[in-house]
Amino acid sequence: MLYINRTGIPWEYLPHDFPNHGTVYAYYAAWRDEGVFAQLNYDLTGLARVKEGRTSEPTASVIDTQSVKTSNNVPLTSQGTDAAKKIVGRKRGILTDTIGLILAVTVTAAGLSENALGIRLLDKAKETYPTISKSWVDTGFKNAVVEHGAKLGIDVEVVNRNPQIRGFHVVKRRWVVERSIGWIMMHRRLARDYETLTASSEAMIHIASVDNLAKRITDETTPTWRGTY
Repeated sequence: MLYINRTGIPWEYLPHDFPNHGTVYAYYAAWRDEGVFAQLNYDLTGLARVKEGRTSEPTASVIDTQSVKTSNNVPLTSQGTDAAKKIVGRKRGILTDTIGLILAVTVTAAGLSENALGIRLLDKAKETYPTISKSWVDTGFKNAVVEHGAKLGIDVEVVNRNPQIRGFHVVKRRWVVERSIGWIMMHRRLARDYETLTASSEAMIHIASVDNLAKRITDETTPTWRGTY
């Protein structure tokens, strides 16, 4: 599954060194539906935070979205158009902690508003991490997200760009989640959205996050079995 995620190949191109692609996909689909990848991400996030000298449960978060193009197999009913970015496809909502570890993920049609994704992410994050009380968002998120956060006990702060600086510049707090999106894009399956189901799109993001977390925890460039038996 990590091989698929990292290389971006279709399931039927899985090398013969692995079990039959149909068998591997069946396990993947079962674990996706049971929330195994999300649970792995949760467990490893806690370990990674403790290694960094933090508590396992975060108290603050950062939210951003990313619109990506889709492949031909993706149903039209789960696609949309992001008019601002002129992208036809899907939109990923990512919520991270303050060191960039992914805490919550949602994937929708690209036409859905930032507010809708922000509200979904806040709901997911608060359910999984009741300790969260602060969140930073960009100016694409409006009052609806701020007000919804207040109902959940989360202080949502909109971070504005410095109008005196032209062109690209690092924006306070927001750069953390933008870097995290860059990290997962190193996994070629996420270069665009190839998944028929949005649940699979979310699972693939979790798998990429699990890969990055495993490397972070073990200090290995690539997780290995050497010396473990």
